[in-house]
Amino acid sequence: MFSNLFNLFRYRGLIQSLVVRDLKARYRGSVLGFLWSFINPLLLLTIYSFVFSVVLPGLHTKEIEPYALFMFCGILPWTWFSSALSESAGSLIAGGNLIKKVLFPAEILPIVSVLANMVNFFLGLPILAVFLIYYRRWPDPLDLIIWFPVAVLVQFVFTTALGLLLSALTVHFRDIRDILANVLTLWFFSTPIIYWIKEAPGFSKQVLDINPMTHLIVTYQEILFFPG
Repeated sequence: MFSNLFNLFRYRGLIQSLVVRDLKARYRGSVLGFLWSFINPLLLLTIYSFVFSVVLPGLHTKEIEPYALFMFCGILPWTWFSSALSESAGSLIAGGNLIKKVLFPAEILPIVSVLANMVNFFLGLPILAVFLIYYRRWPDPLDLIIWFPVAVLVQFVFTTALGLLLSALTVHFRDIRDILANVLTLWFFSTPIIYWIKEAPGFSKQVLDINPMTHLIVTYQEILFFPG
């Protein structure tokens, strides 16, 4: 295992180049380019604010007001997770020609998908920070300095492990990508993103505890949304 990690470190320049290429390809041909990395989270938060403040008000407790901001604290890391898995699953198939032309470990491609989506996650954080300041939700500085990087690291390792597994399985079983889309939908609703974990019924909490993403999302909520 350590030899494989060392090999990946040797190819860090290639990984960086592929991540940059992936990010450029996402916005190639668009007028606003990388600005969409900031605009998309802003539009998402605006839509949530409108829906749950105007269309569907009063469906949640006061402890998680403003609700759109509470949800956004979970949506951002979930988007990184789900997008990374979806792209990682087909990365070896999509990058087959590249693997044949250039000699490098194939596991680099799923890792690139995870890293590229992690960059998008980081680009969404300034939008979240602006609204945290606007709503006067002051995260504990110590939590931001110590526990936020720990949460990001744990999510990166967990997402990368699943991405590597799915990419290998998809090479042999192409149905994995279609199955994954449905699994991620079920996984989303089984994770306390659109609801507060303390509001979940007793039995469902036991089920939620089995879900690894529950603990990650709740950690982000505790760090970013709830006061220290």
